[in-house]
Amino acid sequence: MSEDLAQLSAGALLKGYREKRFSPVEVTQATLNRIERLDPALNAFVLMDGERAMAAARKSEARWQKGSPEGWLDGVTTTIKDLLYTREWPTRRGSHSAMLAIDPGYDAPTVAHLRAQNAIFLGKTTTPEYGWKGVTDSPLTGITRNPWNTEMTPGGSSGGASAAAAAAMGALHIGTDAGGSIRIPAAFTGTFGHKPSGGRVPAYPPAPYGPLAHVGPMTRTVGDAALMLAVLSLPDPRDPDVTPDGGVGMALGLEAGVKGLRIAYSRTLGGYPVDAEIAAAVESAARRYAELGAIVEEAEPDLPPHKEGFNTLWCAGAGHALRPADEAMRARMDSGLLEAADHGAKLSLFEHMDAQKLRLEMAKTMGLFHEDWDLLLTPQMPIPAFAAGHTRPQQDGHWNWPEWTPFTYPFNMTRQPAASVPCGFTVAGLPVAFQLVGPMHEDALVLRAARAYEVTQPFRMPRL
Repeated sequence: MSEDLAQLSAGALLKGYREKRFSPVEVTQATLNRIERLDPALNAFVLMDGERAMAAARKSEARWQKGSPEGWLDGVTTTIKDLLYTREWPTRRGSHSAMLAIDPGYDAPTVAHLRAQNAIFLGKTTTPEYGWKGVTDSPLTGITRNPWNTEMTPGGSSGGASAAAAAAMGALHIGTDAGGSIRIPAAFTGTFGHKPSGGRVPAYPPAPYGPLAHVGPMTRTVGDAALMLAVLSLPDPRDPDVTPDGGVGMALGLEAGVKGLRIAYSRTLGGYPVDAEIAAAVESAARRYAELGAIVEEAEPDLPPHKEGFNTLWCAGAGHALRPADEAMRARMDSGLLEAADHGAKLSLFEHMDAQKLRLEMAKTMGLFHEDWDLLLTPQMPIPAFAAGHTRPQQDGHWNWPEWTPFTYPFNMTRQPAASVPCGFTVAGLPVAFQLVGPMHEDALVLRAARAYEVTQPFRMPRL
């Protein structure tokens, strides 16, 4: 069976089902065939369940044949990051540790929503141990690789999801983001990733990284992300902090364009060095927005120094999460994760409270900034993808990955919506992306602006 069906967007799949041009069974089988062919080289999946996927596809096919599909995603192929609980599969979090191999018998809210809308689950995607770093390798699953160049990392921690998305091994993919874990891999793989506003998407159990953590869509098109976010944002009683409006209107106004919008363009977000090829591509994207009718001017938000505050919040979460680990468990864990957790365990309550105060000050600063600007545009990553198997481009294993991700984690601190939008390639053929940041709760505006750019430069797929 041709793999062409596997390369269609979720929107195109649903349209094809309605018109009876192909069926969920054909699409699912084509996708499974593609995974079987490509994943040995990419290592995007920690778990595959083709039998369950085909059983779900046959049920979906029967509903579509009767003209009575059930749910917004009936028959759409989907993957789940292996940090999110699934009732049919264990959640291993990239770890050999029994402490982390959880089989809870229930779905996390986002998984439950996708299941209720009859998405077809293909399997679970890889993550570094406990999602701790900006690349994807783990003691459990080894190294996940970039579809554009398998010598390079796809980023992380949602690297399995990004590799699967770029390689068309499923239409929709869930990622998580507590410091850039959706946007880093989206940028490195040329896919679209959206970190929703804090409180937009319900989560349970709570992530160890507290308010830094978000769950969101990773797709090949903005339209698919908007559709997926509408599902992910449905309420769940297990998370009392979720916004009551949900995300049903995410796709409304998606094609409205950017004419008249005020976009602040920050080349360096306060002075961070950016690779010359990336800087040129992002500047070109800023000019494109001006050509589309937006008011684009250079402007910098006056953010206070924040790397140490982020490290305090993030490492404290890691330290708390690993408290139950005994010496036998620790012996099999990633040394960088242990280093971060040990640092977090030594922090005082007052240091943590100071970091929370800083986080709120940053959120206030950005709130005031957005009184003058509808959106902020920055580079997404200051560097292209680097060699797989390394934690940092300097090729050492030090835990402090935020040193090379300066454009991502500030907006985990502020909890604003932020999206990674592909905008070209380096001379070496590696993807480049810019970041769009919107005011709190304005996810639909971020998606609308991302869509306006996407129309001018559609997604490109690696030759695989």
